[in-house]
Amino acid sequence: MPYRSYKDLEVWRMSKDIAVQVIRASADWRVFGLRDQMVRSSVSIPSNIAEGSERRTPADRRQFYTIALGSCAELNTQLIIAHETGLVGTADFERLHADLNSVGAMLHGLIRSLDA
Repeated sequence: MPYRSYKDLEVWRMSKDIAVQVIRASADWRVFGLRDQMVRSSVSIPSNIAEGSERRTPADRRQFYTIALGSCAELNTQLIIAHETGLVGTADFERLHADLNSVGAMLHGLIRSLDA
């Protein structure tokens, strides 16, 4: 299927699903700072992928994909903290951690493809 929009990108769909999972999983948390930061960083990933994919130059796309990659690392760190403090159970942690690692690898691939 030819590329038509950012919604066609697997990395966007996967990161959007992660954001939805984070929002749902943290809805009842009383640790508001961590919850809010996790929601912000999770939403930042697909948002920056979408914005970058609509930019005209490879340099502009690379900048937004790199921001998304940074947000991915930020969320992964916050997820580890949430898991180690008991806010996120092991099964959810392992699933989200694996998904974030996949998104990170896909973002690295997108960034590398712009350098070619």
